[in-house]
Amino acid sequence: MWIRIWLRKFGREMQPTLRELRFSLTRIKKSPLSIVGIGIILFFFAIALLAPMLAPTPERQRDPYMIPREGFSSTPTPPSEKHPFGTVGLGGQYDIYYGCIWGTRTAIYVGFAVVGVSVLIALVLGSIAGYYGGIIDEVLMRITDVMFAFPALILAMALVTAFGPSLDSVTRALIIVGWPSYARVIRGEVMSVKENDYVEAAKAVGCSDLRVIIRHILPNSIYPLLIMASLDIGAIVITVSVLSFLGLGPPPGFADWGGMISFSRNFIVEGLKYWYTWTIPGLFIFTFVLGWNLLGDAFRDVLDPTLRRR
Repeated sequence: MWIRIWLRKFGREMQPTLRELRFSLTRIKKSPLSIVGIGIILFFFAIALLAPMLAPTPERQRDPYMIPREGFSSTPTPPSEKHPFGTVGLGGQYDIYYGCIWGTRTAIYVGFAVVGVSVLIALVLGSIAGYYGGIIDEVLMRITDVMFAFPALILAMALVTAFGPSLDSVTRALIIVGWPSYARVIRGEVMSVKENDYVEAAKAVGCSDLRVIIRHILPNSIYPLLIMASLDIGAIVITVSVLSFLGLGPPPGFADWGGMISFSRNFIVEGLKYWYTWTIPGLFIFTFVLGWNLLGDAFRDVLDPTLRRR
């Protein structure tokens, strides 16, 4: 008897969630480009997951992210059975196929690490600034103004130079550069949401500030941040590729799409003779960024309350 009562209660509680899920799936189905974006992202996740099988690491090599090098010739070799995408390199032949496959893992790692940590910092600082206001808000927002005074790419390059060129340095630099924009967004949303009646009611019944922020304010103000984060992952991958191309990213030979294109800089001027050296890594970057942009549009269609009311 009590099991039947519990199931009935659980079913009533789940009905709003199920309706929300059906609504979200309906919105996504109405946008074919959103489905394409989701498909592209799932494709890249499959490549990253299956990288050890798609591009096995040589037995004597300890770091799978370092591209195996053959010989010392700097002249690219065209695609072949052994090297499906050809080889390229400065002072050695690096397999483009291996670099692109394992570079997918690098792109996903950097994108999620930068966005995840930046959003976490922004949630803490932006919520505090928006909820309490006053001197706390002034101090935190003036810090973000100082960060915005520098061009993002130039500041990232300076920070990577100070930290020393490496993938971890690039990740730390992009986190430092990226969190202020997220903090501004969440601060504005918190300032708007905290004026609602249900927030005042929560305060009236004795809820602590922490509970009010976590339980009542953030769930109703985080959606623009999620949309912004999904769109920024592609931009972050492009920035990482630019830094790698300029020699400020991981060391030469590391599986990174920007580093692969950097190897081909001396051959781009020769036209289509060595097209595979820069076209194939460029297509990986283009497709990855396109997928995240389309996925961001899907999130906007599902989460944007102005579109939902229509």
